[in-house]
Amino acid sequence: MKLHKLLLIAIFLGIGTIFHTLIPGIIFGMKPDMLLTMMFIAIFLFADRSNIFIVGLAAGILSGFTSTIPGGFIPNIIDKLITSLVIFALYCLLIRMMKHKAAALVSTAAGTAVSGAVFLSALTVLGALPVKTSFMAMFIAAVLPAVVINTIFAAIIYPIIVKIMRQSRKSLLATHIAKRG
Repeated sequence: MKLHKLLLIAIFLGIGTIFHTLIPGIIFGMKPDMLLTMMFIAIFLFADRSNIFIVGLAAGILSGFTSTIPGGFIPNIIDKLITSLVIFALYCLLIRMMKHKAAALVSTAAGTAVSGAVFLSALTVLGALPVKTSFMAMFIAAVLPAVVINTIFAAIIYPIIVKIMRQSRKSLLATHIAKRG
């Protein structure tokens, strides 16, 4: 992986970690995962088959460290690893059928739902989900609102990031041409 891609992925995951840290836990410590949205954007813009596992692992570790749900560290790693692979495959499929922004938003909504389901499943299997709490109740109360929030967040931030990337490429190209000329 090229160094500039690695640095941009790290910056996006760092920004996502800050968002994840600042948002308080709402239901049993669960909260919308803005790190997930930034991981998706990093995948949409920079990831390829050779680094998707690393992106998911890094996001899982960062999300685990900032998790407010008891016992959430390992489920976060499991969740981000699986979700990164699923979203990469889904996004690669969708960009063949629709525009990049639409594919990014559909992938973000689906990815947040997948992430929430995997996270809750891992919590349940590892015994960290409270016994009296049902999977479906947690999915409806925490994951579905996160799907809406993450999709809105992606709809706002994805076009901004794409525009910045285009402008910086033009600027870099102009600088490179000026130095050669």
